[in-house]
Amino acid sequence: MATVLDQLRGALGADAVLDRDALASRSAGIWGDGGSLNAAGLVRPANTDEVSRTLALCSAMGQTVVTHGGLTGLVEGSATDPDDLILSTERMTGIEELDPIGQSMTVLAGTPLETVQREAEKHDLVFPLDLGARGTATIGGNAATNAGGTRVIRYGMSRALILGLEAVLPDGTVISSMNQMLKNNAGYDVKQLFIGSEGTLGVITRLVLRLMPASRSRCTAFVAMRDFDQVARFLRHIDSDMAGTLSAFEVLWQDYYRFIIDRQPGAPPLSPDYAYYVLAEALGADLVRDEQRFEESLAAAMADGLVDDAVIAKSDQERDKLWLIRDDVVQMLALKPMFIYDVSLPIRAMEAYVDDLRRTLTEKWTDSALLVFGHLGDGNIHLGVSAGPPDGSAKHDVDGVVYRPLTELRGSISAEHGVGLDKKPYLQWCRTDAEIELMRTLKAALDPQGILNPGKIFD
Repeated sequence: MATVLDQLRGALGADAVLDRDALASRSAGIWGDGGSLNAAGLVRPANTDEVSRTLALCSAMGQTVVTHGGLTGLVEGSATDPDDLILSTERMTGIEELDPIGQSMTVLAGTPLETVQREAEKHDLVFPLDLGARGTATIGGNAATNAGGTRVIRYGMSRALILGLEAVLPDGTVISSMNQMLKNNAGYDVKQLFIGSEGTLGVITRLVLRLMPASRSRCTAFVAMRDFDQVARFLRHIDSDMAGTLSAFEVLWQDYYRFIIDRQPGAPPLSPDYAYYVLAEALGADLVRDEQRFEESLAAAMADGLVDDAVIAKSDQERDKLWLIRDDVVQMLALKPMFIYDVSLPIRAMEAYVDDLRRTLTEKWTDSALLVFGHLGDGNIHLGVSAGPPDGSAKHDVDGVVYRPLTELRGSISAEHGVGLDKKPYLQWCRTDAEIELMRTLKAALDPQGILNPGKIFD
């Protein structure tokens, strides 16, 4: 490794390369425990050419490489072994071009998501991908994990918002597919190989993002229901009434709602005695008419018995307080242990799945806790499970309880966070043998030495 680091210093400059000792003072991210910094060194290329030179050198020497973005992942996708080299995109930041007519933006992969959002807003446009970790998560990491977030129900996953990208293969070859058009059917859509591949096929260096016109209205409501049937019917009701402008439909089970409001100052927006709470938001083009339509839709829902109680945000401050209840997930770390899951399954199966899960956890661990919330409108829920000894030794058993039922339901062990190391043992529970074999074929073709993010997703 000393030879590799010396050669990289010669190629990129001394300030671009850190050795093992220098990693001790770096942050492993809000969810990290240091496992992502247990490496022999770190290289910080500033552009695509430097990434290419780095990977070409590592390929020639058989050096394994793990790419790091904002370190906001939850599945150990950035975990390293002591002999790995970290390739950080932290110096690859900036916006190269914004085309207001074509509604696209060209950015470097290390640029934080929030920076992209703010730049788009300056031009009365919006990049609609949104995550709680927007200030830290990088756009390249969003692409590599095909991140979802709170607006998938309207705008889709990251994949739907990327027009083109540039990536470097393990041998240093640069694949530049910087398409700026919505339509381009000239052969294979090469960018799709790298989106969602979790850094196992190439290192994404630049991207062309799709922008949307900025909304003129933002209507937000927080509503309560007694049973899950109301939740499902209300989703269909408000989605239809808002005519395609519904952008968020976040559902909080009672356990999660009570847990969060007990840890936040001030009075809660609604009584904690209901079974479910929905944070619904619509983004539209007409402030007056959209607000009227939104309020009329809620009134009709209450009249039809779909909603038992509701509050509508009348200011940005009120809206932020409502979203903070949904987004304040870091509070769950107060429970020891805390295992966080990200699964997807048909909406019609969610109530029974969660009820059965809660019952099984209680049978196995009488003092267990289950906190449930998520983007139910797109079939994704998040689970916070506290079960077993504080040292986390029960995690493998808890994993089985959470993931096993998803096979029969045709759900997924990963809705939006990826597989990494954490979910690798369970990939076959939601992917067929033929699918996994095709993944291995792609990996072998693009990375025959297996040097990029080795061991992640599958063996």
